[in-house]
Amino acid sequence: MNIKNSYIPSSERYNNSDILYRRCGNSGIMLPKVSLGFWHNFGDADPYQRSRDITHYAFDHGITHFDLANNYGPPYGTAEETMGRLMKEDFAPYRDELLISTKAGYDMWEGPYGNWGSRKYLFASLNQSLRRMNLEYVDIFYSHRHDPITPLDETLQALVDIVKCGKALYVGISRWPLEALRYADEYLKQRDMPLLIYQGKLNLLDHSPQDEGILDYCVEHGIGFISFSPLAQGLLTDRYLNGIPEGSRMSRGAFLTKDDLTPQLLEHLQDLNAQALQKGQTLAEMALSWILEQKGVTSVLVGASSTAQLEKNMRCIR
Repeated sequence: MNIKNSYIPSSERYNNSDILYRRCGNSGIMLPKVSLGFWHNFGDADPYQRSRDITHYAFDHGITHFDLANNYGPPYGTAEETMGRLMKEDFAPYRDELLISTKAGYDMWEGPYGNWGSRKYLFASLNQSLRRMNLEYVDIFYSHRHDPITPLDETLQALVDIVKCGKALYVGISRWPLEALRYADEYLKQRDMPLLIYQGKLNLLDHSPQDEGILDYCVEHGIGFISFSPLAQGLLTDRYLNGIPEGSRMSRGAFLTKDDLTPQLLEHLQDLNAQALQKGQTLAEMALSWILEQKGVTSVLVGASSTAQLEKNMRCIR
């Protein structure tokens, strides 16, 4: 059966616009409070139909922002290839309703030009990303991490020029320290290219963007903020409340290890879960709600391995 171009999104997807969206800093962009991240679950290692079902469910319920990076998968590049197939088969008629972001900054290919923040790497990576995703441009292009060696002017001017040549509409930065954020903000403003958004890790277990002054700076200077890893890779769910289940990310040593779940952390998670139950929420709902309650936060990036999981995560905005 030919499934191409058979997707018709829900006609009710924008019915709750007043609670679904939040302005991104001082820009004209509205982001959904919950955005869909493609970090895992959307690569070649995962069933395409599942990715298709999740993205359909997301868009049907007003999630217009899909967040990617060049090395998302696994393997590297394959999340963007999935996005490209989705664009070709389902989302091309709705491209102008979508906000698609990608990034470059981590290792992507061998040799001296496949990593960090040089002009050559950023341009080459974005050109590859656009081909993989079947796109003429992305809505947001990020420097994925601060490069301590490449001059900041080189990285930032590359971002400016990427927008000027029509390959991206807005620029963002991710995981840059405060002083580099300040410099980037001023540099970009002087070139009529305001910094749209900062992507950082903020959750109930990691307050570093607040502790370091990054979130305050974004509030004061009209920059949006989007939180990645809002559930601390599953720690802020009910998955590990009674130990380490078989088949979990921690049991496989994938990004989380068994040593991470210390007795002190387990006790803290159980205390947080008790607080959530008192509020009539799951731990995950409370964790996502907490982030959205923080001043200056525009959106949270959630991953999903099923439509049911995405539905549960979206309860934080109801």
